[in-house]
Amino acid sequence: MIKQNYYQDLSKMNTFRMKVKARCFVEYDSVADLVELDFEELPKPVMHLGGGSNLLFTDDFRGTVLHSRIRFIEELGEGRVSVGAGVIFDDFCDWAASRGFWGVENLSHIPGEVGASVVQNIGAYGVEVGDVVETVYCYDMQEEEFVHFSAEECRFGYRMSFFKQPEVKGRYIVTHVVYRLSTESCPHLEYGHLKAALPQGEVLTPALIRKTIIEIRKQKLPEPSETGSAGSFFKNPVVTSAQFAEICKAAQIENGPDYAVPHYVLEDGRVKVPAAWMIEQCGWKGRRSGGAAVYAKQPLVLVNYTGEAEPEEIIGLMKRIIASVEKKFGTVLSPEVEII
Repeated sequence: MIKQNYYQDLSKMNTFRMKVKARCFVEYDSVADLVELDFEELPKPVMHLGGGSNLLFTDDFRGTVLHSRIRFIEELGEGRVSVGAGVIFDDFCDWAASRGFWGVENLSHIPGEVGASVVQNIGAYGVEVGDVVETVYCYDMQEEEFVHFSAEECRFGYRMSFFKQPEVKGRYIVTHVVYRLSTESCPHLEYGHLKAALPQGEVLTPALIRKTIIEIRKQKLPEPSETGSAGSFFKNPVVTSAQFAEICKAAQIENGPDYAVPHYVLEDGRVKVPAAWMIEQCGWKGRRSGGAAVYAKQPLVLVNYTGEAEPEEIIGLMKRIIASVEKKFGTVLSPEVEII
């Protein structure tokens, strides 16, 4: 079934709670509905919206917003699972963990839907969704046909995929994703303090790791239902070893010569530095700017502090943070959030 409305309020469909409208809003239940849609007749541009958890609207959307209600989870055997694009991603994580499947437990409690998760290549605690994707099935709006892409063809990278490349952005609508999970124990505990946070003496299961990660995330991050945000606003910068040495020098000026900068060395020798640490070192943690603020428990998160923040206040705060981090560490932060 297709539902089509005009001047649809999107304030409850974006986790930043920006009070914006879409000129046209189309919600569909099946792949057959996509065939029936006349994309040429829809107001342009056409944009697909998942859970609205990784974007910042700066104004009313003058085109068409599409939203999927394709919601199913189907076991295909040997750990392969097909999941509809409209499924809440955390519901899928819960489903997998409850059945003893390994692979997505570290991604628990990340807001958003399955379709958007592969476009963004969401990640947390050393795991990215691209690690367990086998095939992504899509509808090509340009050629008006169904297509599919292997994980290799998706070209997954850090918060990046083929679907975000400028030449194809917005062309493909994800309809469902096939994941390859595992029934054999394969926990990923190396990132952050996850291993230390796990209960000692208990048998590791996907459900136990999922429960622990949810507890950690709830302690560090605001609940979208309570405080408007888009989760992690900035990407963790990846720098060369020489750039990292300069960051260390800058940090040791204020923190002493023995100060150790938190970091994670990648396989190619480059270094990932926590953006949250950089932002906190620049004194932004907990600071307000009009209706916007840096979250007091996690400086990587910008929040709609008053519930009435204007987009310009969020953007202004973002620019000031980027400028101060660049001045102090010589590193330019990039937003993870898509600004529309």
